[in-house]
Amino acid sequence: MNILTNLAVNKGNITVFGGSQLRPNLHVQDYADLCKALLEAPDEKIANEIFNCGYENMRIIDIAKTVKKVVAEEFPDKDEISIEVTPSNDLRSYHINSDKITEFIGFKPQFSVEDAIRDLCKEFRQGKLPNCLSDDKYFNVRTMKKLGAS
Repeated sequence: MNILTNLAVNKGNITVFGGSQLRPNLHVQDYADLCKALLEAPDEKIANEIFNCGYENMRIIDIAKTVKKVVAEEFPDKDEISIEVTPSNDLRSYHINSDKITEFIGFKPQFSVEDAIRDLCKEFRQGKLPNCLSDDKYFNVRTMKKLGAS
């Protein structure tokens, strides 16, 4: 949702490749809270365990539609944001269940995709994301290539 929000705010156009693919989502604050909860959890509850943690499993097109709605609310003076759907040969979907982390340590994410988009809009409005369309640090693939990862 980060790149979709970036494009909506700064270009007024969101491009979605495919759109039917599912993605699990977790707000960065929930991730930080989870790390703290895991550090504080008794070893016998979490040792040698594997946990998923996500708040919402959403189709990419639904994330784009949520971005469009929220950005329009947060920036009412902006022109209409368009969503362009293009074909994709990568139709992988990721869908997770997070019941285990709740069962083992009682952790439940609190922040929705919409909350995350609103938080990003606030950061854009305050100028806290400079050069966000050109700086590699805002793009995972560019950053990984720059670091020599493939």
